[in-house]
Amino acid sequence: MSDRDPDCLFCKIVAGEIPSTRVDEDERTVAFMDINPATRGHALVIPRAHSANLLEIDAEELAATVAAAQRLARTAVERFGADGVNLINSCGSAAWQTVFHFHIHVIPRYEGDPMRLPWTPSPGDPDEIAAAAAQLR
Repeated sequence: MSDRDPDCLFCKIVAGEIPSTRVDEDERTVAFMDINPATRGHALVIPRAHSANLLEIDAEELAATVAAAQRLARTAVERFGADGVNLINSCGSAAWQTVFHFHIHVIPRYEGDPMRLPWTPSPGDPDEIAAAAAQLR
């Protein structure tokens, strides 16, 4: 683990070099909206420090990231009336990991929603993503 990988998309988001719709952050983690949401309110939680995946992340960074994901999941249930939440981590290309900076998807679930795993990411409506982000903040 190093603090930053200069070629990593998520490290650039942490540094503010690439725009994101942040919904939560603390000294160790950043949470922001997924631009290809599976459901309304789908967000990502990442550690500020770079680790490529679950096999490489330091235990303390992992614990901080999971705690932030739990906090965001509670907020999604409270503010969206979600019926459940999936926390998903993909470790390696064969497991659908496409950005190699450890992250947890926080996906609010609603009775009858059409999402099935794996979902096929497609761009979300920017206004809807912004509206959902406002509810999570």
